[in-house]
Amino acid sequence: MALNPAEAPLRKLMGPGPMDIHPRVYRALTSPVIGHMDPAYFKILDQVGEGLRKVFQTQNRVTHATPGTGTSGMEACVANLMEPGDQVLACVHGYFGDRIRQMAERQEAEVTVIEGEWGKPTEPEKVAEAFKANAYKVITVVHAETSTGVLQPMDDIVSLAKEHGVMILLDTVTSLGGVELKADEWGLDAAYSCSQKCIGCPPGLAPVTFSDRAVEAARNRKHPIRSWYLDITLLDQYWGSTRVYHHTSSSTLNYALLEALLLIEEEGLQNRFERHLRNHQALVAGVEAMGLEMLVKPEHRLPTLNTIRVPEGVDEAKVRGYLLETFNLEIGAGLGALAGQVWRIGLMGYSSSVENVLFFLSAISRALAIQDYKTDLSAGSEAAMSLLNA
Repeated sequence: MALNPAEAPLRKLMGPGPMDIHPRVYRALTSPVIGHMDPAYFKILDQVGEGLRKVFQTQNRVTHATPGTGTSGMEACVANLMEPGDQVLACVHGYFGDRIRQMAERQEAEVTVIEGEWGKPTEPEKVAEAFKANAYKVITVVHAETSTGVLQPMDDIVSLAKEHGVMILLDTVTSLGGVELKADEWGLDAAYSCSQKCIGCPPGLAPVTFSDRAVEAARNRKHPIRSWYLDITLLDQYWGSTRVYHHTSSSTLNYALLEALLLIEEEGLQNRFERHLRNHQALVAGVEAMGLEMLVKPEHRLPTLNTIRVPEGVDEAKVRGYLLETFNLEIGAGLGALAGQVWRIGLMGYSSSVENVLFFLSAISRALAIQDYKTDLSAGSEAAMSLLNA
């Protein structure tokens, strides 16, 4: 029997994304559809670009949102910056760092991989060694590794890239809008994200920013950009002042993105970062007081995506199924090397709230009790509240 969209279950979304959406963003989605070449729509696109510049903390003229999920943003950055024979250094310490590597290889770039342990960041010493051994055009880095919950420290890698004149491509899928990100200060040449996580929209758009150096490199390649749809030199003609038709842009999704960006501006970036960090710290305090363990060391934990180790003897899939069926609560499973070993708990955008922290602690405690794994919920709730009330 077919499911009527109006009958879709109302979930509490606390996985790796998508996340819950603010009511104002939902209302924006009901605005009238207009044409992708309508002068009124171009004003919307201009505002989206300006809002994204503020969140990326950049003055890059080419800052907008590619059509498609975060993976389209990844492919846009890779396809425009890399061509056959380019020397690329890929930092891989999780599932999505490896996805960038795969894309780079499909562009026939010469890829050198720094393979790191899942749950730990890339060590800058290894980057320094690689830079001494070879001259690279691009280094790819994942700022917020969604598969592990690791936040990559950037200062040393940024300094090394600048010293050697290497372009930086950064994955900010799980950090943009929730964690400090300084595109201009760090000298990023290309960065991408998604609409459905910290930004607070439905999936379907991928914010991107390209430096002037990156755009110039795309224009002066030896080989044509292999992706016509994600060719930034063509997209720029649509987003920019010339307004050359490129594709049928979704007015509905861009209404939602603009409203989400307005909400971010009203809250204030620093206030938003502090909210994400405070709720993350409360969740971790509660989880650990209950007797559970986090995967990532404190200094490298990503505030927006929390990875909890599955206790020995617990069926992690049954826990997730119980949470979904009993509490309408969605959390994420482990990916790749961490499959079956962790749960991924998202506290992003509208879903990063005091209520969600306390709800999760209670729900996971009950789900574990069903499998005869005892936790101290009282201690967990008290530990979380002690930080939330501080």
